[in-house]
Amino acid sequence: MASATWRLNDDRGNAMEERDYHRFRDFLERASGIVLGEQRQYLVRSRLAPIMKEHGIDGLGLLMERMESGRSPGLKGLVIDAMTTNETSWFRDPAQFIALREQVLPEVLAKQSTRLRVWSAACSSGQEPYTLSMAMQDLRAPLRLPAMTEIVATDIAPTMLRFATQAEYCGQSAQRGITEEQRRRYFEPVQDCWRVRPEIRARVRFREMNLLDSFAALGRFDIIFCRNVLIYFSADVKTRIVQRMADVLTPQGYLFLGASESLSGVSDRFEMQRGNGAIFYRLK
Repeated sequence: MASATWRLNDDRGNAMEERDYHRFRDFLERASGIVLGEQRQYLVRSRLAPIMKEHGIDGLGLLMERMESGRSPGLKGLVIDAMTTNETSWFRDPAQFIALREQVLPEVLAKQSTRLRVWSAACSSGQEPYTLSMAMQDLRAPLRLPAMTEIVATDIAPTMLRFATQAEYCGQSAQRGITEEQRRRYFEPVQDCWRVRPEIRARVRFREMNLLDSFAALGRFDIIFCRNVLIYFSADVKTRIVQRMADVLTPQGYLFLGASESLSGVSDRFEMQRGNGAIFYRLK
């Protein structure tokens, strides 16, 4: 079977690989909004090698030709899936979940007590939306979650969504970021793995979505978590995504970004908030 590596033997080979890489970068940005920088060929190689080996494709240029020809249905989805970063863990940036439980949820529920909708954008393998549900589970009395409480979890990668829907985690994916006490409270053992308990899963609904597409079908939200995602988009795309998220937030709704992300120079529709050691944003 053909090798999925690119061997460069001369200047012509280098030039061909460079053209193919730029061609792939353009495709990925159009399809998903993800922007690859210069000299990221090693990342592309490592992510796509299994797919190229399975399909007998030797070279990035041949991969582009195969996708464009339509001879391999589903190949485009597999490539986008592989290039999506899926780094995640339970209670990632724990201060944000403390702020959610101690400050944001009490403020939101004080304004409306009949329903609560939260969006976990780019939810990857499901740890973030399930962690949101766990944080909601721990609301202190007299606060109570409305009967109509929903966490909508979206991602561009169907493989990740299928994994997240199963709610079963093994090895490191069942350990990173979570204590033994939390695992006993929020999970049930399944052979050598752990499954999120039904009462936690019941609040979460998964659906496939590209952040470049319209948000209109999602409805409106009180809180949006879009963490460690915007850093992969160009400045223009990032601005458009944040503006459209503002459009689907309820008045004075909240937006959580990754700990290293900021809305500075992106949008003036939010005001920064601080609480419990976390930074988040409230719609003006």
